[in-house]
Amino acid sequence: MGNNKVIGAKIRSIRESKQLSIEEVSERSGLSIEQITRIEGDVDFPSLAPLIKIARVLGVRLGTFLDDQTELGPVVSRKGDQKAAGIDFTNNASAGNKHMEYHSLAQDKSGRHIEPFLIDVAPSESKDLFALSSHEGEEFIYVLEGIIEINYGKTTYILEEGDSIYYDSIVAHHVHAAGDQKAKIIGVVYTPY
Repeated sequence: MGNNKVIGAKIRSIRESKQLSIEEVSERSGLSIEQITRIEGDVDFPSLAPLIKIARVLGVRLGTFLDDQTELGPVVSRKGDQKAAGIDFTNNASAGNKHMEYHSLAQDKSGRHIEPFLIDVAPSESKDLFALSSHEGEEFIYVLEGIIEINYGKTTYILEEGDSIYYDSIVAHHVHAAGDQKAKIIGVVYTPY
């Protein structure tokens, strides 16, 4: 999507402004040098877990990578604007996340501490690819359409339209469509700064 290319450039710009090498970011984040290079070069677009790790190392909010403007007041996200704001958080290191397309609902709000997304969840091609991930913070998911399956630690939750879940994202988890039907969810991610 259009905003994907902005993320790599922002990460590189912030890293360089803090005079950090890719090797230093790799060491501090636990991500490989190749993975960071591919993210900065817009070859891969990170899932939320690596993006949060990079944000922590750089000392910025997760939203810093998504910000387009510095709107201090309320930000309204209109129904027709969501497709233009789409972001695919994927990377070759986590093929299990390639089934989700995120639409930021607050990318114009500066200084935010939560990240609200409208997320289109495509059916996964293979159930064997569900690699659980974890990161600091909390997540809230509300199912708008379809059925979602959430692997959370050793427990599996099935959520249908109108259901919601709030969990600590430090526990390994994976969110995907249950069965062969697509789903749509509202996801809110909080990461401590």
